[in-house]
Amino acid sequence: MGLFKVIAWGIIIYFLYKFIFGVVVPVSKAAGEMKSKIAQMQQQQDQYLKQQQQHFQQQQTKQQNATSKTEFEGEYIDYEEIKTK
Repeated sequence: MGLFKVIAWGIIIYFLYKFIFGVVVPVSKAAGEMKSKIAQMQQQQDQYLKQQQQHFQQQQTKQQNATSKTEFEGEYIDYEEIKTK
């Protein structure tokens, strides 16, 4: 019976080793890579959104400047000075 237990434990340890290094380790590595890729994609998306916001704000500023110029054009009254004798 002693030899049978040793062989059984040897087989169990072998399959545990194969399972851990064949399944668990690669899955954990893949999960780590996916986390880093997701973080990188989020950073890129944040940068893109910031650029879009800046572009939008610049366009709004240009539009406000253009509308403020045209608002004052219609309100300006040209006058002539009248000379008295």
